[in-house]
Amino acid sequence: MIEGGSSRNHLLMKSFMYQQPAAWDRLMHVVRESTRDYLAAQIQAGAQAIQLFDSWVGCLAPEDYRAYVLPHSRWVLEGLADYDVPRIHFGTNTTTLLEDMKEAGGEVIGVDWRLPLEQARRIIGAGFAVQGNLDPVLLMAPRDLLVERVKATLAQASPEKGYIFNLGHGVLPPTPMENVEAVIETVHGHLSGRTEGAGPGGSS
Repeated sequence: MIEGGSSRNHLLMKSFMYQQPAAWDRLMHVVRESTRDYLAAQIQAGAQAIQLFDSWVGCLAPEDYRAYVLPHSRWVLEGLADYDVPRIHFGTNTTTLLEDMKEAGGEVIGVDWRLPLEQARRIIGAGFAVQGNLDPVLLMAPRDLLVERVKATLAQASPEKGYIFNLGHGVLPPTPMENVEAVIETVHGHLSGRTEGAGPGGSS
């Protein structure tokens, strides 16, 4: 809408945000209303969880996130609370923003690959599930390395505290399908092992 395409440093977007704060706020009201309506329609159509995906927000300093983005994200997420489906809040390159992102709402905070899950949990704190966080480029790695890294991610997961396995961003276009299948098989195998090993009252 502002850059006219992809951007490395979001120069035009951030300049507009700083120089035209009233216009930025009006634009964000349009975006947030469309986003909430769209997510609500997804739930009404049968979605069992929704995700607010903020792919560029990691370019902001924490004070800018709080001033220019957080209120709008909170408005979207709070407006979906009555639907009683899990709300996932995800952004990339958000190591410095995780504490603020949890203030914006959602039951699940997504984490990209730049921060180990254990550290992310310490920042986010109790009361939230975590989603993440395998580097998508690892799906181009040899199968043995890929499976090793998936298992390492799962070992940090603490599923009893709430966890969704996912990539730390989207699947890249050149990703071999057999590597996607290897990830799914490894995750399902891990879950099956936990289920089989859990006694009465155990978790999986």
